[in-house]
Amino acid sequence: MPDKDRYALLTVDTEALPRRASTEHVRRLIWGEHAQGRAGIRELCGIGDEFRAKHVFFVDLCGTYAKPDEMRAVIRWLGQAGQDVQLHTHPEVLPKSFWQRHGLPAAPRYMNQFRDDARAEFVIRHFSDAMSGMTGKPVLAHRAGSFRWNANTLRALRAADIPLSFNSSMRARREGRCTHAEAANRPFTWSNGLVELPVTERWVPARGKRPERWVSLMYPPSPYFRYPGGWSFHSWPPFTPRLPFAVILLHSWSLLARDENGHAVYRDDALLEGYRRLLARVTKDYDVITSPDLLDLLARGKIQASHIVNIEQAEYKG
Repeated sequence: MPDKDRYALLTVDTEALPRRASTEHVRRLIWGEHAQGRAGIRELCGIGDEFRAKHVFFVDLCGTYAKPDEMRAVIRWLGQAGQDVQLHTHPEVLPKSFWQRHGLPAAPRYMNQFRDDARAEFVIRHFSDAMSGMTGKPVLAHRAGSFRWNANTLRALRAADIPLSFNSSMRARREGRCTHAEAANRPFTWSNGLVELPVTERWVPARGKRPERWVSLMYPPSPYFRYPGGWSFHSWPPFTPRLPFAVILLHSWSLLARDENGHAVYRDDALLEGYRRLLARVTKDYDVITSPDLLDLLARGKIQASHIVNIEQAEYKG
């Protein structure tokens, strides 16, 4: 691997949630196949390959619980393409029958509202085991759906021997989606030994009618949060020596536009070309790494955690 002493991870939340398409959710939201054209994970990987950059695909098995074969095909394709497949969880979309089958109550639905370690550990173990069964590899990293997590999540990851958490987001904390986050753009360690990789963000003060807010390193800026603004990729501070580490947030539908119903649709190749320009800029200044690369760099001291945070700060307060 080239060594620029600056590292970036291209993280892709790969999901087929009900509200983002009317039908054929995996085909439309993950493969990106539409009548007018295609812009999904194949295209993301293809652009990455142009720059010898692999993505970290955080794959959600909850949204396709009733159609496991469709997501198995996605995971198989990503593995054959040499991509890094890790765990994403949206348990709020699981059917009640799932919880009944396992003798558990259906509420609370959201991971940030879980009140006990057992429930969190069940979700993490159940879907990480399913993921490993499909990839043939241990799960190394996790991101909670919509950044909804708490201390139960962190303890569950540790119990399941998953060493990396990609959950901390000041933007999500401000939205009330998580109980704690650190204003940090470097890896840090939770007091239970779990390594945290915050999504890269910055604080923007109020200006005119625009309120003060956190913005994320996200392609493209979208209404994923209340205030959709993101950093400009043309004058972006991370692409200088000032920021040695970056976690970029994408989704499997990031190269698609939105229609009047908020559904992902293909319109043209503008977002594909924008992403190609972005990766040209990223790979010029950063080594793009994956989860195994990150663990190796941490072990060798090439990347170091900045500080330790007491896990009790992330306890659920509801």
